[in-house]
Amino acid sequence: MKVLAVASEAFPLVKTGGLADVVGALPQALAAHGITTTTMLPGYPAVMEAAAGRVVHTWRDLLGGGTARLLRGEIAGQPLIILDAPAFFMREGGLYGDATGADWPDNWRRFAAFARAAAEIGRGGVKGLSFDLLHAHDWQAGLAPAYLRYAGSPIKSVMTIHNIAFQGRFGADIFGELGLPEDAWAIDGVEYYGGVGFLKAGLEAADAVTTVSPTYAREILRPDFGMGLEGLVAERAARVSGIVNGIDKAIWNPEHDAALPARYSAKTLARRSANKRAVEREFGLAPGDGPIFTVVSRLTWQKGMDVLASCLDELVEMGARLAMLGSGDPGLENDFLAAAARHSGRVGVRIGYDEPLSHLLQGGADAILIPSRFEPCGLTQLYGLAYGCVPIVARTGGLADTIIDANIAAMDAQVATGIQFDGVTRDSLLHAMRRACQLFADRRCWQGIQRCGMKADFSWGKSGAAYAALYRGLIDA
Repeated sequence: MKVLAVASEAFPLVKTGGLADVVGALPQALAAHGITTTTMLPGYPAVMEAAAGRVVHTWRDLLGGGTARLLRGEIAGQPLIILDAPAFFMREGGLYGDATGADWPDNWRRFAAFARAAAEIGRGGVKGLSFDLLHAHDWQAGLAPAYLRYAGSPIKSVMTIHNIAFQGRFGADIFGELGLPEDAWAIDGVEYYGGVGFLKAGLEAADAVTTVSPTYAREILRPDFGMGLEGLVAERAARVSGIVNGIDKAIWNPEHDAALPARYSAKTLARRSANKRAVEREFGLAPGDGPIFTVVSRLTWQKGMDVLASCLDELVEMGARLAMLGSGDPGLENDFLAAAARHSGRVGVRIGYDEPLSHLLQGGADAILIPSRFEPCGLTQLYGLAYGCVPIVARTGGLADTIIDANIAAMDAQVATGIQFDGVTRDSLLHAMRRACQLFADRRCWQGIQRCGMKADFSWGKSGAAYAALYRGLIDA
């Protein structure tokens, strides 16, 4: 079976979040099931460096963006095709916005062109490329299943929601420039609250819809999680499934991680102390034996960072320390920087993102805080499990599906892997952190939780098998 995976980012070439990790890792997992996945990416500057140089197709004018070429390449040993459309993607700044953080005003055109090219490839319009199924990821690829549908293509498609909060909503004025037939402007087409919805279009047109955890698949049926799309998700419920993301054990493995000063396993946890000392040095924390909590996150309301910011004085009073790596809302960045200034040696903050440093934090901190108000799947808690960095998580989405709370029954059964709490409030988060400090004080108990987490299997094996079964079910139907 041959699958075309269409996404706006993929690790290791280009990454802003968990989407890239999933898109980068899934092809290898599917290969074990006889499925060849070709990933299609926009031709950002970093992606163009991976191009092999062979042009396989040319569009003279792709959706008003001038000449665009399709190039072959390779990503992590798997086939890659790149949409080289300089007017759309060869620009300085971020993938989706400029250096100030403002969205590119032509994002609708950039990703409509990307999706249209993907659909043309998927339906056999590019010589030498043929596929059995198209898998679109998030709103940036959401129009691809719609273009297939309105072209009358028989190829099956899957639409994956990585975060339903990001939908690609644009004004009605762009519809006439998308190259879709008039009947696509309908409630069962691309029209969405009087405008055009890219993710909504994909959810309507795809043969199957997936999201990245079973709990999140249920949550998005509710208005407080569905973000306006809960009705459509409910209508298509028979076609919606939740498949938990995996992690790439070749990259996230404390026994072989070059980013760690000391490598270790569940049997050699004592070696983590050298990494803890490195975290202290890197973040200017005073040396000590008390717990270091870490955060590796976007600093946003969704991630509950406003609640965490309100708890930092109490966190320090508990005898804990915090090492934070992240960026996001400027107000929240300032709140955490102010806490670092207020609690020098107890709170360390690094604004930005640094992949090796994120590995060090997982390998050296004692616990990772993830107080998300909603979390489709989450990957940082899975990295925490693999590294013995105990996750402290809100009971939502994939966090609820992947972490076993250290309650009395779970501790007695020796299956606890972290700490869960209900409701992202100041009181609930403080209670969870106090629980963590109490458990940490019992070294044998804490190491038992660490080892249970490190034994958990969240590799791509199970998830890859689930996607392979979904694909085959669609093609054989």
